[in-house]
Amino acid sequence: MSEEKSAGPSAAQEGRIRVCIVDDDPFVTTSLATILAAEPDVAVAGEGCDGEAAVALFERERPDVLLMDIQMPGTDGLAAAERILAAHPEARIVFLTTFSDDEYIVRALRLGAKGYLIKQEVATIAPALRTVTSGQSVLGGEVLGRVEALVQGRGPSGTAWLAPAGVAAVPPAQSAEQAHAAAALELLSEREHAIVEQVAEGLDNKEIAAALYISEGTVRNHISAILQKLQLKNRTQLAIAYYRAR
Repeated sequence: MSEEKSAGPSAAQEGRIRVCIVDDDPFVTTSLATILAAEPDVAVAGEGCDGEAAVALFERERPDVLLMDIQMPGTDGLAAAERILAAHPEARIVFLTTFSDDEYIVRALRLGAKGYLIKQEVATIAPALRTVTSGQSVLGGEVLGRVEALVQGRGPSGTAWLAPAGVAAVPPAQSAEQAHAAAALELLSEREHAIVEQVAEGLDNKEIAAALYISEGTVRNHISAILQKLQLKNRTQLAIAYYRAR
């Protein structure tokens, strides 16, 4: 059963970052609310326990940031984010989870999430909220490590690099090969861009061929050429590169 608690807008919250917290573990929501409430520029606007509560909270509170777990009973965080962003494309959603699974990262970025943090990295949460409200996106240290592995460490402009507590927040050095891949992304043909977009949307070769009125063999040839140009290994890396470069 969905439950949510709302602090309600108040004059005391003016000028502060209003955040809603959604997690199926009440200990987590209570702990995070206590931690964030201690920040002078953060106000906790409400708490929820599942995806349905997240949707309801966002509609009622319109927080500056929705901080949400991914794996929850019933409607999970990704499904809730999809519904919220469909109705409110400007919504800032940051996933806070114990999972740095590649598939979750790809899906979160594809949906348009503004951040993906790991619960153990508690010290990064408040700085992440500030970064997101300033218009950037954030990735926690462990997640950043996974993305580095997926896209060879390339980080687009507009993405803040949050390292774990005690480590300087500095993006990884870019190799000559990685610089070449970044430049090549801008040099893709119009057809190649169209194919990359379809891959990023999760379409297979047959579906891409039907959508673009070309043969499956042509799709395969284009994808092979694109991967070679960008120095990537597979479709997952290509999808990550596309969504992080937008």
